[in-house]
Amino acid sequence: MVGAARAVGPVVDTAPVVAGARVLVTGAAQGMGALFARRAAQEGARAIALWDVDDEAAMRLAAELSRSGTAVHAVGVDLSRYEEIGVAAARSREQIGDPDIVINNAGIVRGIPFWEHDPVQDIERTMRINALAPMWLTREVLPAMRQDRSRPKRLLNIASAAGTLANPGMSVYAASKWAMIGWSDSLRLELERSDHGHLAVTTFCPSFVSTGMFEGARGPRLTPIMSPEEAVEKAWAGMLAGRLLVTAPWSVKAAMAARGVLPTRAWDLLAGGFLRIHSSMDRFSGHPGA
Repeated sequence: MVGAARAVGPVVDTAPVVAGARVLVTGAAQGMGALFARRAAQEGARAIALWDVDDEAAMRLAAELSRSGTAVHAVGVDLSRYEEIGVAAARSREQIGDPDIVINNAGIVRGIPFWEHDPVQDIERTMRINALAPMWLTREVLPAMRQDRSRPKRLLNIASAAGTLANPGMSVYAASKWAMIGWSDSLRLELERSDHGHLAVTTFCPSFVSTGMFEGARGPRLTPIMSPEEAVEKAWAGMLAGRLLVTAPWSVKAAMAARGVLPTRAWDLLAGGFLRIHSSMDRFSGHPGA
């Protein structure tokens, strides 16, 4: 069990974050999303909304988690479509009320050279799901989260180490995660400047996680592939504490620091050689049929 992370930044309400809270998770039917939902139920969430394009899988998980006594509702939604997000938000609002915790977890990846990407099915869809959907959803729920100061509020945005370092074979995915990191941290600053200390924004940047999404990818040297359970534990602890940025494993932050001080060509030699970052996607296959 990972200990609670130390809060950094503005003082945040110390009342219980999850117990009695209404939680919304995207990409909730499997992988890390399902683990986030299970964790919310275990810690006494009042109600949970499971958003996923696979509504049947989300309904099965909702039925399972409901047996614990938590009200759990599945919502089928294609996050690449703005209009569906508005409809899903209204439906969740009717089912569980305005969320206290929102976990922007859903994401997709295509691990091919940029020139092989289909402009719509790959480039546009990746940007919509990974970068625009979290903004669209957050814009829907943010007014109520800002106004209600009766309990701590949380936004947990699942980004990626790919959003901090360029890597061959994941140009569009990296672009989407760079966008999420920039938006997430800017939103955090805006909330702090407008005296919304009850609403903390946490950005989680993990390296490879063994959910199947990155099947075939090889972890860089000194960077083991994490289990979904380990990744969720670290993100969850950071979210509870209201930490601004959570990276995992330790080598992600070390690589960010090295990239920041080394000349570009020197970093390219280090990342492409000893660290093996630039060859990590060479055998990527991803989910079968994805």
